[in-house]
Amino acid sequence: MIESPSIRITVPQDNDKEEINRKTGLAYAAAFSLFAAVVSGLLAGWLLDRWLGTKPWLLVAGVILGAAAGFYELIRISAKIS
Repeated sequence: MIESPSIRITVPQDNDKEEINRKTGLAYAAAFSLFAAVVSGLLAGWLLDRWLGTKPWLLVAGVILGAAAGFYELIRISAKIS
């Protein structure tokens, strides 16, 4: 007769659930801040290009600056997760 080892299922405590929810929220916030920063830089660069007639240079600069700001926020928020 083969005996199987006992299987234990542990239910997370309320504190663990709160910590998981906090970390999940921070991860979503980090991803959203990266997306929002790139899109806002893109829109600002596009609008300035149309207004000043410097196509496509301010659009490119806006995307680069938005990405830099977004990655800064991503790293800053990700540090809070651990």
